[in-house]
Amino acid sequence: MPHPVALPSYRETVRTEWVDYNGHMRDAFYLLIFSLAGDELIDLIGLPDAVRKKRQRSIYTLEAHINYLREIKEGTQVRVDMRVLAHDTKRLHLYLEMFVPDSNRVEPVATGEQMLLHVDTSGPRGVAFDPDVEARVRELARAHAALPPARFAGRVIGLPVATQHAKSKDV
Repeated sequence: MPHPVALPSYRETVRTEWVDYNGHMRDAFYLLIFSLAGDELIDLIGLPDAVRKKRQRSIYTLEAHINYLREIKEGTQVRVDMRVLAHDTKRLHLYLEMFVPDSNRVEPVATGEQMLLHVDTSGPRGVAFDPDVEARVRELARAHAALPPARFAGRVIGLPVATQHAKSKDV
């Protein structure tokens, strides 16, 4: 069922050089696709290349987390939907879901989260969003807040403590 809110999207096709020895897209290229999708969002919030250069502003990634949910193969077309989960004066918490749009599946093949920082590139140092950019961020975040919770957001990598102790004894 489609979301009641239009999400910014990015489309890409899995290239030959992105495929590993198992015939699946390599893990690094999921991040590349999510990064390219983030570039689309950066343009959408009012920071296309010309504006970034003129204002000496950019967006840097502080942290990224990926959930690999299903393998995808060479030639597969994917769509990445993006939403702003949270923001403050200079950071964006971005959630991304990768889908294979031509399949009958409605579940994502991968999800990602990124913490992005607005930067004055003359420093470089983190700075507050310019008012026009901040207004667009606020508008997106407000619209995205109406969506159901991001299913894979906020996950933590780790093993239960009991499992860690059992493994360390086996070594």
